[in-house]
Amino acid sequence: MDMNNTILITGASSGIGKACAERLAKTGSKLILTARRGDRLETLADALRKEGTEVYTAILDVRDRAACEAFVDAIPSEFRNIRVLLNNAGLAAGLGPVQSGDTDHWDRMIDTNLKGLLYVSRAVIPLMYGVEGAQIVNIGSVAGKEVYPGGNVYCASKHAVDALTRSMRIDLLEKGIRVSSVSPGMVETEFSIVRFDGDSDRAATVYKGLEPLLADDIADAVNYIVTAPFRITVADILIFPAAQASSRDVLRRN
Repeated sequence: MDMNNTILITGASSGIGKACAERLAKTGSKLILTARRGDRLETLADALRKEGTEVYTAILDVRDRAACEAFVDAIPSEFRNIRVLLNNAGLAAGLGPVQSGDTDHWDRMIDTNLKGLLYVSRAVIPLMYGVEGAQIVNIGSVAGKEVYPGGNVYCASKHAVDALTRSMRIDLLEKGIRVSSVSPGMVETEFSIVRFDGDSDRAATVYKGLEPLLADDIADAVNYIVTAPFRITVADILIFPAAQASSRDVLRRN
């Protein structure tokens, strides 16, 4: 891949974002990595630089529209030839019926999963005009295809990501920018710990009795999308662990 190309990844300090950074560094592209946790971000960037990857980092909360715009304005000239935008930043907060939902959880999910994706995309897309093979990859979820008990607002936010992905594909067709998504089922990352406000015991029960996907599995799917021939648009990859058949149908062995 052309070393003059850049891949921008949001939420890159851990989980799927970190795995994607490590995997996509092997393409030979430059990387722009953003996250809220600067210490983890710099640890990752230092490790990638030691392997020969050019990396630019920025502490960024995608919920802040002005910060997103300022971040893009400040990207150095040598990193501005952005071919791939990976909208990975996202989270789930809480799990329970809508009638007793925590409105702070709702705001975090809508502001991050939906508005944050929009803020970053709107700011970055103009830099992608005229870049050969330009594409956007949004990290979705099976929760964007189905709903499940207690998932209400998280499912709604990921359904919105699914709709936005399809709409962006239409809007950006004339600009030559391909738009794809990867929609995982159960992936063992910090996702459940965040969802349950740091309750690691409750988070562990999510994956009890089954072998979930790993962040590296999702990174492999993203890598396939961004390294496929430019004539191809992979619209969506829905990926489950073998023990999962839908958002609610899971086989546990113990």
